[in-house]
Amino acid sequence: MNRLPRYHRARVLVVGTGGLGCPVAIALARAGVGTLGLADDDDVDVSNLHRQILFERKDVGTPKTVAAARALRELAPGVAIEVHETRLLPTNAVDLALRYDLVVEGSDNFATKFLAADAAHLTKKPIVHAAAVRWHGTALAVGPGGKPCYRCLFEDVPRENAPNCAEAGVIGPMVGVIGAAQADLALSVLGGDDVFGTLFTFDGKTLASRRRRIASRPSCELCGEANVIRSVDGARYAPVACDL
Repeated sequence: MNRLPRYHRARVLVVGTGGLGCPVAIALARAGVGTLGLADDDDVDVSNLHRQILFERKDVGTPKTVAAARALRELAPGVAIEVHETRLLPTNAVDLALRYDLVVEGSDNFATKFLAADAAHLTKKPIVHAAAVRWHGTALAVGPGGKPCYRCLFEDVPRENAPNCAEAGVIGPMVGVIGAAQADLALSVLGGDDVFGTLFTFDGKTLASRRRRIASRPSCELCGEANVIRSVDGARYAPVACDL
């Protein structure tokens, strides 16, 4: 409870209000984070209600950010909600990151994940990434220095032979587990804890979790010696989209 005043001053951008963004936003709002920004351009769909827990059937067809903001204001009236009814794009990513203290990325496609990573690094903002596919999920916090970063693990946007979430599927409880881990990392970052550079993984079939330190990759184009990514270039981000 003694950390709530620090959270109260924090501004957090949640990229994606789907299966991961919903539990993350709930946890951060309940913890007393002062301002939550919600960025998404999709509408609520009935097929996603089982895993996007901020929404109800009455919200179907409503923009996710609008429905999420309404639900969060009821859950935590003291939290300021800023709605960005847009996908994170090369034209707005840096500007959005600059407005917040922390980026929490639970997006539904590789292009957005790499774009969020690059924008956070360029603006020197910490970022917490997460993903869930089938029975497997991961979460990773990257510090404001951006090293090791998301590109140290995955290098670049897959250009081909990358199954999307719609094809691979995702089990509803998985996004809840990974969303909780992502929220925990976010609150740790806001609390001043050094949780950067450790990859959390969870296997939903065996209920086994693992934490391991990752190493910086010297050849990383974002945080390594090459350091060739010095601005956001739209040509880098080939959209491979799906819906969590």
